[in-house]
Amino acid sequence: MFTVLLEPAEEGGFVVKCLELPVASQGETKEEALSNIREAIEGYLEVKVELLMSKVKGEKVEVIVEAPSTLLA
Repeated sequence: MFTVLLEPAEEGGFVVKCLELPVASQGETKEEALSNIREAIEGYLEVKVELLMSKVKGEKVEVIVEAPSTLLA
């Protein structure tokens, strides 16, 4: 789970930025902007995994990490 900041764009629509990753996107509607940032985050993470796997030899394991409840309040 990642936190994003959704802001109205000066020229219309919305700009959305991920706070934990260097990823940003935009959309004409809130829904479109959120869908676009989701795709951008997934793409960023896929590239990072590919780069990491090409440098490191080992077993690929998926781990799910939940943010502490104090961060979500």
